[in-house]
Amino acid sequence: MRGLNRFLSINGKPVKTPVVLASMAGITNAEYVLERAAHVGAAFIGGFSLDAATQEAARKMVEAGRTEFSEGFDEIATELAMLEGTDVVIGLNLRGATPDAYVAAAREFGKDVIYEIDAHCRQQPMIDAHCGEYLLYNTDALCDIVRALHAEGVCVSVKTRAGVTDDRLLARKLWAAGADILHVDLMDTGYTRIRQIRNSCPLTLIANNSINAPDKMMDMFSHGADMVSLARSANVATLQLLDRYIRATAEENGWYNAPKQLCRGGDLRSLTFCCMPVKQCPLLPTLDTIGMSRQEYLALKQELTDGTELSKGSHTCFGSLAWCCKSSTPCMFRDMTLKSLPLAKNEYMAIKRELSDGIMEKIFADVPTDC
Repeated sequence: MRGLNRFLSINGKPVKTPVVLASMAGITNAEYVLERAAHVGAAFIGGFSLDAATQEAARKMVEAGRTEFSEGFDEIATELAMLEGTDVVIGLNLRGATPDAYVAAAREFGKDVIYEIDAHCRQQPMIDAHCGEYLLYNTDALCDIVRALHAEGVCVSVKTRAGVTDDRLLARKLWAAGADILHVDLMDTGYTRIRQIRNSCPLTLIANNSINAPDKMMDMFSHGADMVSLARSANVATLQLLDRYIRATAEENGWYNAPKQLCRGGDLRSLTFCCMPVKQCPLLPTLDTIGMSRQEYLALKQELTDGTELSKGSHTCFGSLAWCCKSSTPCMFRDMTLKSLPLAKNEYMAIKRELSDGIMEKIFADVPTDC
């Protein structure tokens, strides 16, 4: 297996587990992270108010009793110092009214942390300060901030709330602007929304909201999430449960967030499991949707599997493992081939993941310019 890389890397660092701590308006600080560090791969601390407008909004909220909104720019260095040496990838959840506020933070704290734009907070003083959910209604302003941070060469995350705007269009706009991560509070929309976003962009996707059990976590992973995050339910016992479950899944299955097959509601990553386009099935309209002809699909899979174990399997339905389905789907021809090679099912799935990565790179090779 791939060790730490059996999951993914963010900001150039491998994460030990795809379980994340989401920020909670100042509750998520360094002490909070360190208490949970054994069972999370990344954590966003804050949120921190960066400029006069958001600091004034925070002051009003503290006066109204919301003391958790008190964190400001001056606290960031202290919090980061406490986290030095941890194996958790750290991000800063930030509120600011202008691109300059975010750029100042990036220049102050460098490239070792992720800069997460808070386009999520729906408290009225923050909206009045032109941050938080205000940015979901004013996506040009949001994209200006993304572009400014991207120009600084730092890793950019955007924390959003699903269902406020067209999530698919927003994902494409943020991708075009230079974002790296989309951290989505799914509210009550569920995994169908994460699949729609996955099919719209190649960004790293973090699914958030009420993911407090293995079945909920796996629903997100099998429909397109790269990571899942917890906030108020992030007690140590829950994090430990999710962490242990996904580590065991990665070891046993070889692909921790393998998609469902396309014919069972899978996202575009599931093209790795599809057979040749010779019958009426969901593959054909999917190819039409992404603008890929049948011949292009055939050629792409053959090119990406040439010289790999997936090029073998003359006794399978279509002459090679390139066209074979997910390991959890019963198939005696595939299993006979795997046994004869020999190739363990988890290794087969790991190679299928590499094939999927190649297919997704082809689908999303061109950054959109029309959004």
